[in-house]
Amino acid sequence: MFAKTLTDWYGENKRDLPFRKTKEPYKVWISEIILQQTRVQQGLSYYLKFIEKYPTVSDLANAEEEAVLKLWQGLGYYSRARNLHFSAKYIRDELNGSFPTNYKDLLKLKGVGDYTASAIASICFDEPTAVVDGNVYRVLARFFGISTAINSTKGIKDFKELAQSLLDKSDPGTYNQAIMEFGAIVCKPQNPVCIECKLSERCYAYSNRKIEVLPVKEKKIKIRHRYFNYLVIHSAKNELLLERRSEGIWKNLYQFPLIESDKQLSEKALLAHAAIEKHLANNEEVHLLNEEVHLLNEEPIVHKLTHQHIYANFWSIRSASTYKGAVPFEEIHQYPVPKLIENFLNEYTFTEQ
Repeated sequence: MFAKTLTDWYGENKRDLPFRKTKEPYKVWISEIILQQTRVQQGLSYYLKFIEKYPTVSDLANAEEEAVLKLWQGLGYYSRARNLHFSAKYIRDELNGSFPTNYKDLLKLKGVGDYTASAIASICFDEPTAVVDGNVYRVLARFFGISTAINSTKGIKDFKELAQSLLDKSDPGTYNQAIMEFGAIVCKPQNPVCIECKLSERCYAYSNRKIEVLPVKEKKIKIRHRYFNYLVIHSAKNELLLERRSEGIWKNLYQFPLIESDKQLSEKALLAHAAIEKHLANNEEVHLLNEEVHLLNEEPIVHKLTHQHIYANFWSIRSASTYKGAVPFEEIHQYPVPKLIENFLNEYTFTEQ
């Protein structure tokens, strides 16, 4: 009854989305990875761009990573893009270009976990394996009145078992999409549409006024505060220095030379910092025009990530030196950069001085 109610509702109310019109595993995979940590409204345009530029897994495998990251720019969680590219090459080189066709083999793809493997296996290959994402956790916790934390070891295990027991094994792909869609547009995190809910009469949370407290999630996240000082260095040739990150969440993306500090820096403190010479010297005598060092943003730009808050300052520095590998102003937008840098580039106009 639970499954039929959801699938009937889905047949009448599902959103018209392009990746729902295909069972091609490559396209479903792309959509699922993009929509991790991303709302449909934002992710849809990226999905369409990806499929247009890389219509097959071979096209993606043959692409340069830098081009993939540039196309991904703005979505965040860039490890998703790197994993997509890595897995595409794995499929090309190790699987002779054939996409995995079952849950077990899908899990071997880098960046694919239980949820994504279950989604692809059920939607594309009718394998009876249940999906459990944030929407599913919320629907199940509220309907059945489950107070076990969804991010606890027990919660992850119990919810997966419950989801599997409810699965419509005759049409697992449709049911999986139905419960996720129901959680996204009816049983929403805030202001769920209970008055229109087909399950409300039997819903524990609705009957017991527990909607706002379910599902339960353990608070484990400790926010780290970081202070970034980006050096927007104008060279003698009116070029800008960019460097490629070699680690962290923005690995292989480009940024201005960075000095991280334990607090906000004044201009004097910045110029006295031990790392400033390394960035400016470029293995030659430094000719720094001190009077042309100034802060480009009046207040720190706050960039909030899941586990950290970044307070960024962008310092304009003009140098009489030249730098190998510096980038002309007009080419700066061709490089894949973090959203924080992209926003700055969209607001700041580079001019020759």
